[in-house]
Amino acid sequence: MNGDKTSSKQHVGDRTEFFGSQVGGESVISYSYTDLPWKLVAYDIKYFFAFAWALPWIVWPVRPCDGGHFDELSFTADNIWCMAIHAILFILQLLFLISLPLALLLPVYLFIAALGVFFLVNWLLCRCLNGKTIMYESDPKYAPALAEHQHEQWVFLNGVAVGEAWLKSNINRLALTFKRPVLGIHNRTTGIIFDVIECLIQRNFSYATSDVRLAYKILKEKLYNPQYSKVVFILHSQGGVEGGLVLDWLLQELPQDLLAKLEVYTFGNAANHFNNPHRHIQSQQEEQKYPNTRTQVPEVITDIPISDSPVQMRTPSLRTQLSNGSDLPPENTDHPQPLTAVTNGVRTPPRRTHIIPANDRAIGHVEHYAHTTDFVAIWGLLHFVVNKRASPEMPRFIGRVFSRVSSRGGHQFNQHYLNGMFPMARDEDGEFTGCADHNDFMNSAVEIAKRGTEKKDAREGFENSWAMTGLAGDPDSPIPLGVEVHGTFYGSFHGSLRGRSIDSDQDLFDGTVKVKHLSRLWQYRNGRSPPDVPQGLVRGVTV
Repeated sequence: MNGDKTSSKQHVGDRTEFFGSQVGGESVISYSYTDLPWKLVAYDIKYFFAFAWALPWIVWPVRPCDGGHFDELSFTADNIWCMAIHAILFILQLLFLISLPLALLLPVYLFIAALGVFFLVNWLLCRCLNGKTIMYESDPKYAPALAEHQHEQWVFLNGVAVGEAWLKSNINRLALTFKRPVLGIHNRTTGIIFDVIECLIQRNFSYATSDVRLAYKILKEKLYNPQYSKVVFILHSQGGVEGGLVLDWLLQELPQDLLAKLEVYTFGNAANHFNNPHRHIQSQQEEQKYPNTRTQVPEVITDIPISDSPVQMRTPSLRTQLSNGSDLPPENTDHPQPLTAVTNGVRTPPRRTHIIPANDRAIGHVEHYAHTTDFVAIWGLLHFVVNKRASPEMPRFIGRVFSRVSSRGGHQFNQHYLNGMFPMARDEDGEFTGCADHNDFMNSAVEIAKRGTEKKDAREGFENSWAMTGLAGDPDSPIPLGVEVHGTFYGSFHGSLRGRSIDSDQDLFDGTVKVKHLSRLWQYRNGRSPPDVPQGLVRGVTV
């Protein structure tokens, strides 16, 4: 069986909606993570029951298990053991919550003793799932460390109900898919019900548990390490809540050039917010004014220090340096005028580049992947992204969103998300060799989602979402500057891009915009890399 061939037939009804990243702005939102915690808890409880119809899709569908032993619900010894322990924990915790009001009628000493016995049993059962450490490395047999990836660090933070065995499967599956070693930070499980309660506390009270603090420490160390010019942070489920807290701290502390190293990709994100502000107010204003066109903002660079990165950096094509003063904006424009740099007492003219407003973010790239039947994604990411009230009342959830409608749309990381979006290829012996170069999800035509986007400046336009934004900075780009795209992307650029190679695998563009044309994470499969570098690192380039 060769996984490199496209499936002959897509599942009936499968489609993908694309939400451009929210732009952000000066408005203060009444329904957001900055509100009163108890009010947020009340909202969460309300919507928990409103979306309860999707609860079965946390584990459904249980078949197929295309990922073999990597899949959480496949019949392996480790998986059966994990599922049995979780079933016991679920029953015990449910009985505990039901009987808790009655237990208050007991004498104090009996009540305390009963609590002690219950939590001791719960802790012992959880020890059967959790390992002795919080940090894990992927198995080198799936992705040995290669010289071309020495400047990268990949980190994964898991979600609800994941023990040691499932975390190892997650990071090994990621390593095999992207051909890079992956560091796993274990968000330890205390049972499904208690994990959900912990999730409520974390996202509504902004409470950082030990694994959140460890993730923050690791990310900060990696970003400060001059060896790394790129840190890729992958989050799943509750990991999106914890990762969002980590990003909030990093945004408060780290310099902009270090934050630009970071890329974040989430699956089934349970968070209620995701921050990634523009680096300049002018970029935000330009994107609000012209969300559906590709605009460029001049930026002044007055100092370019030598880079400590072990790899040679180059100025990405989306930032085109202006060669003469005639390209500078006239005095009576909204663009800031250049300042003169003074170095060692010598006045030197500044250099200018063009930047795309949507790319001028503190964190290099943020993408979210979700299934429309995944309860956790509906309760988290999708609820806040598609909120019908739209901007300025729309909660801040920054990042480009791929929302998939699929009969296989469950919540499990390996079995549902990676198998559906990044399926694996097999060799002639049936062994997994890496990520298949074609699949239904990546080859599906993208639809522009309209829910919650009624206000035009609420989101970035399609042009600013194009994954190959190097084309956008090229004066010879085949993408029309003034194009606006609505509805399904069939034939949107028919003729203007036909026959032009835009994908790293040299697929020819046929006028239909597909998921693979917008997904940056897809460009990392099988050890490949996107053609550009994190935006902020252009300031560390030796020219």
